[in-house]
Amino acid sequence: MLDVSPENLLRSVFHTLAYADVFDYPLTAPEVYRYLTSIQASVEEVNQVLADETLFSRVDEYFTLRGREQIVETRKRRTEIAHRMWTKAARYGRIIARLPFVRMVAVTGSLAMNNTDEGKDVDYMIVTAPDRLWTCRALVLLVARFAKLEGVNLCPNYLVTTRAMELQEHSLYIAHELAQMIPLSGMEIYSEMRRLNGWMSDYLPNALMVPEMPHGLKRAGKHSRIQRILEVPLRLRVANRLEQWEMKRKMERLTREQSSSYESYFSADVCKGHIDRHGENVVTALAVRLATVSASHQPVERTP
Repeated sequence: MLDVSPENLLRSVFHTLAYADVFDYPLTAPEVYRYLTSIQASVEEVNQVLADETLFSRVDEYFTLRGREQIVETRKRRTEIAHRMWTKAARYGRIIARLPFVRMVAVTGSLAMNNTDEGKDVDYMIVTAPDRLWTCRALVLLVARFAKLEGVNLCPNYLVTTRAMELQEHSLYIAHELAQMIPLSGMEIYSEMRRLNGWMSDYLPNALMVPEMPHGLKRAGKHSRIQRILEVPLRLRVANRLEQWEMKRKMERLTREQSSSYESYFSADVCKGHIDRHGENVVTALAVRLATVSASHQPVERTP
């Protein structure tokens, strides 16, 4: 057993459930343990807190804040939708993984947690070779156009090169995104990225294991021979000029379109487009829920 005070552990469990509640997402006991905020507790300690039914609501295997039991049905419905989306998300992820200079592809966002709705985007985080991020992005967007014809909305909203895998923003939201993302290819790069972002353990100290591929799907293999062959002409000097041209024109346009969002950032090594300020909205919604928990979600006495 770890040396964790009961008060701090209880506060952390509430915080963990409140964060998930922002996404209308009840948690199982193993998920509460994995995403326990800021405290490294044992499975037994977490289960002991969850066993007190005066503090939380439990529906089947799921735990919620009191009064939020209806989100269990929301999660079940979204899980069914995610199940239908995953096959295509994995297939297109494997296609992207075979593009020149792509070194890692991971599913992020709502689909990574099986918490998506009809018509939602498939979000990817992509790691590329240095000096070819914007070339890669153009190729990925070409794949996205073909996917659109099949009714699949691909959103490669976060690309970094292998020089920029140590993320500059340290927050609970970013820690969750890293811990939840499901790598489809480039496991060595994924492991290195987790190592470089060791600060995650300050927020999610139990989220150490690599998430499994859902529904029996397989990860992509290592770089193919065709991929290596395609990279040869794209290393020529003319390809350098093409990269600079694509970077300049896209950075100008994206910066103009997303100038109001501090979450967006564009450079030779990073293309981070978050026009809806999602991270900021999550922080605000979490603060509201924590205030509600503090005011009204206190332990209640059992009736004799």
